[in-house]
Amino acid sequence: MSYLVLARKSRPQSFEEVVGQRPVVKTLQNSLARNRVAHAILFSGVRGVGKTTLARIMAKAINCEDTTGNIPCNHCNSCLEITRGAALDLHEIDGASNRGIQEIRELKEKIRFLPTSARFKIIIIDEVHMLTTEAFNALLKTLEEPPEHVYFMFATTELHKIPITILSRCQRYELKRISAQELTDHFHKLVILEGKEIEPSALALIVREAEGSVRDGLSLLDQVFSFAETKISTEDVVQVLGLIDRTVLLTITRALLEGDRAAALTALEDTFSFGVDLKRFCADLLECFRMLILCKIEGCSQMLDMPDQEIQIHRELASGFSMETIHLKLALLMQSVEEMGHSMQPRLTLETTFLKIIEAGNVVPVASLLGQLQQLLAGAPKNSGQGVQLATAPAPPREQTIQAPSPGKERTVPLPAPAERSFSSPPTVPRVESLSEPGLPEMENAGAAVPPADIPSDAANPIPQIHAHERDVRRDWPGFIDYVQDRKVWMSKDLQRADSARQQGDELHLHYSDPANCALLRSKENRILLTEFVLDFFQKELKVRFILPTEENKNNGDDTDSPQKQRHRLANDPLVQMAVDIFNGQIGDIRIGPRSR
Repeated sequence: MSYLVLARKSRPQSFEEVVGQRPVVKTLQNSLARNRVAHAILFSGVRGVGKTTLARIMAKAINCEDTTGNIPCNHCNSCLEITRGAALDLHEIDGASNRGIQEIRELKEKIRFLPTSARFKIIIIDEVHMLTTEAFNALLKTLEEPPEHVYFMFATTELHKIPITILSRCQRYELKRISAQELTDHFHKLVILEGKEIEPSALALIVREAEGSVRDGLSLLDQVFSFAETKISTEDVVQVLGLIDRTVLLTITRALLEGDRAAALTALEDTFSFGVDLKRFCADLLECFRMLILCKIEGCSQMLDMPDQEIQIHRELASGFSMETIHLKLALLMQSVEEMGHSMQPRLTLETTFLKIIEAGNVVPVASLLGQLQQLLAGAPKNSGQGVQLATAPAPPREQTIQAPSPGKERTVPLPAPAERSFSSPPTVPRVESLSEPGLPEMENAGAAVPPADIPSDAANPIPQIHAHERDVRRDWPGFIDYVQDRKVWMSKDLQRADSARQQGDELHLHYSDPANCALLRSKENRILLTEFVLDFFQKELKVRFILPTEENKNNGDDTDSPQKQRHRLANDPLVQMAVDIFNGQIGDIRIGPRSR
């Protein structure tokens, strides 16, 4: 064959030429120097990291005839035969093609005889995990106690498929992915040896596509050599390999983070025009967001396996956004990638996802919000007489018309709007600052409470008394449940199971169709605690009373179809339960009878 691809042409022939894997190489060299080579060695790792290469180098080193200690020498007869593939005592077997028990029996027969020309027989089984269970069992005894003239070398990409009985008889070496810097240096040397020139960004693309595999990178580099001229540019690599330029990915990422819809969709259109695979594009975009997150986390710089120039670009982009914002948009993008696999229009799915990510906006950390709230609370007056109000839209002020003594004269006094939620806010009497209508005497103490008796009235138009806003049990029951939930979660759940709650005089009646739903609430200590919650929330001293079916039947005298049973039946209706599940709500009040229509 007149031409050899780079993956075969540049295969290492000695330990010094191996790319990466320094710990494994050093261990093997020391075992050779100290005569401590194991009779069975297993190399594992992903594709193209040097498993078979190290097995062949070890076969050379074991049979090397050099006595100076620099092994393998690649000059003796044994090393040259192995390099040419003509060694009689080296048996290299493909585990996928020779995976049965019969092939293992034949192999066991061959290793019984002494080597022909070398000192040892070397058995290399590539992809050893492809052997059948029977073949592994047939190899067990021989692998545990092989003849003194035999060494086994195994290589596999799926270590978990090998039986533990085989693993326990081998000395294992796990090979890692080659780092980006080591691949860059190695590929740059090969480019120079081939008489080519390549741009750093173009070489970075090839390294990124190699994903830590030397063989994958060499195959891509060989393909680029066939396409480009003497000087290889980034555009050449993008065109021949069908890749996405890192600049395009950064443009889309920046547009998604900054909320630029036009830039994001335009860059996506340019990407589609190149005919890039959509799944591959999404994978590269996810990787770009992952790099931004790693740039935001201190101590994760060793995980950024890319050139220093690209690392600096990612750090500058990540510095303008919070970790929560980047993480939220990454989560939305990951969800879109999963949906694209089942979508009939994946491009439309991705475009709508871009819009969703942009509309998500920036995320403010909860700690920052709590800090701002703490600052507001610290700056508020301590004796303001008002509780801490929640951020709700204020209701329009109510108005109360007061009849003045002069005929035809009326005074409209605005009353304060009721607070939606407040904590420890005692009821106060509204104050009238000044009444200066003709015929109505001025109050000497402005701002004092105005008793109803001080304002004249006639029998035809009685002046209603002005009261502070009071909470009503029927109207504010859901708010009371939320109030209890902040303090006792289990108690709020039991209160939600009540069929109805109403005030009867100075008593709070809680109706339960199932006594088991309020068994814990009816205990003495819990009833006292519930009474305190009622007093704090409604500002009323109400005695809590539980109305159960037996008690209600005694009062009614007939239990055929009581209102309580009607409410219970409506609450457990399948359509009602379905509506609660769909809208993620809860049943508040159940009304029956003509008034509910």
